[in-house]
Amino acid sequence: MTDAYTLPFEPTEQPKRRRRLWPWIVTLVIVLVLIGSAAFGAEWLARGAVTGGIRTLVVSQVGLPADQPVDVEVPGLVIPQLISGTLDEVTIASDDVTFGELSGDVRVTITDMPIRADAAAGPGTATVRLDETQLRALLSTIDGFPADAAGIAAPDVTVSTELSLFGVGIPVGIALLPAAGSAGDLTLTPSSFTAGGVELTADALRQQFGGLADSVLRTWDVCIAQYLPSALTLTSVSVEGSEVVADFDIDGAVVVDPLLRQNGTCG
Repeated sequence: MTDAYTLPFEPTEQPKRRRRLWPWIVTLVIVLVLIGSAAFGAEWLARGAVTGGIRTLVVSQVGLPADQPVDVEVPGLVIPQLISGTLDEVTIASDDVTFGELSGDVRVTITDMPIRADAAAGPGTATVRLDETQLRALLSTIDGFPADAAGIAAPDVTVSTELSLFGVGIPVGIALLPAAGSAGDLTLTPSSFTAGGVELTADALRQQFGGLADSVLRTWDVCIAQYLPSALTLTSVSVEGSEVVADFDIDGAVVVDPLLRQNGTCG
């Protein structure tokens, strides 16, 4: 007989329904992917606008042909830099750029480039590389220099000429060491000589040719400031492989000071 206070059966505990987490995980992943894609698209558009704008500005300011290939690099994410108002670093490169009689492959790096047009940039550097043909064109501007016979043989610029001894022309080869002069000019200083295929010292050359040797013993000054904005200061010149490499410092105020954008003068 069943007790009046006892239920005829024990209630069974209902199993708890497990919540499925994977739909939430999938949804979260999809949302993150969409956000990432939107951010990537915005960054891509911003980068394209910035690099395209810089290229257009360079072509117009420097006077390059409209179809001149100009590479613009802006390291890092562009959008945060635009928000800050300053591009941390901008590198601009182009081959066969011509400034009057000076032409070469140019690479310019500017730091702290402001977005506003009324603020100066940070310091910058520039490198100009000249091959043998471009070097000869530059040296042809020097009176009396045998530019057609100039060549490049690291670490020197080479040139050949002829001196007359008792009416007989004797070929003379000169190795010239390039450097940045105190006035910012490119200097070419004789470092070694050959006469008739024989290596000679400067003293021996003078003893053999007398005053005629002065024309090959001199240091040549090549003014390049007249072809470049005065914001550029020549700091070093060297020969690397088959190229003459000239390095410059750039005054960041060039972006706001029109006087610094005008060509320099020869001292």
